[in-house]
Amino acid sequence: MALPPRSPSLHRAAAHNELLDAIPLEVMARMKPFLEWVPLRLGEVLYESGVVQRHVFFPADCIVSLLYVLENGQSAEIAVVGFEGMVGVSLLMGGGSTPNRAVVQSAGHAFRLGATHIQELTDKGGPLLHLLLRYTQSLITQMSQTAVCNRHHSLEQQLCRWLLLSLDRLPGNELVMTQELIANMLGVRREGVTEAAGKLQRLNLIKYSRGHITVLDRPGLEQQVCECYEVVKRETDRLLPRRPAT
Repeated sequence: MALPPRSPSLHRAAAHNELLDAIPLEVMARMKPFLEWVPLRLGEVLYESGVVQRHVFFPADCIVSLLYVLENGQSAEIAVVGFEGMVGVSLLMGGGSTPNRAVVQSAGHAFRLGATHIQELTDKGGPLLHLLLRYTQSLITQMSQTAVCNRHHSLEQQLCRWLLLSLDRLPGNELVMTQELIANMLGVRREGVTEAAGKLQRLNLIKYSRGHITVLDRPGLEQQVCECYEVVKRETDRLLPRRPAT
């Protein structure tokens, strides 16, 4: 997908979102004038629980976490969205809001589209709505598998799943993430994340230093992960075949 002509940066020219890449050209021609290229800061809240959403976001080189937040302030991640998807699916379903929060987990950029524009483009059905509904199905799979994983699998396996899902949705093999933030995402104590990350580091699967996590041996990491990662990946690939950026 050709990017909106507002910035000449090489960084932006290389960025893309796979959902936007898959949209038919005639639909993209109608959407493109309303797409905005926006920076997303680490920790930025894109929408709050119960608040009517005014935009959808198509991440390009950032990661957004969907979190469920309890009354006491504790939270747990229910899904992660990157360049494979879209943040704001409730606008497609007619609800306008959800009981979760969307927070930028890894800073970068995204394409933003106003709520009225996405609703106008999908109001009468057609290929765009069908594509986004398939994405929503894959997102629901990720949410349900996350719930199962958090209940039945070890923290080490959960961390492997989280790392692999994040890397699948972000360019490169490095994440900028503190252990405290990972603990908040997984809904566990920081000491548990420290122990699990330390074990993966001793196995030479990852390198963790000052908030930077680099995956050194992805095949080895995939051998340590539980079945939940493959379930989510297989369903995402089935529903949303990846295409080269155009």
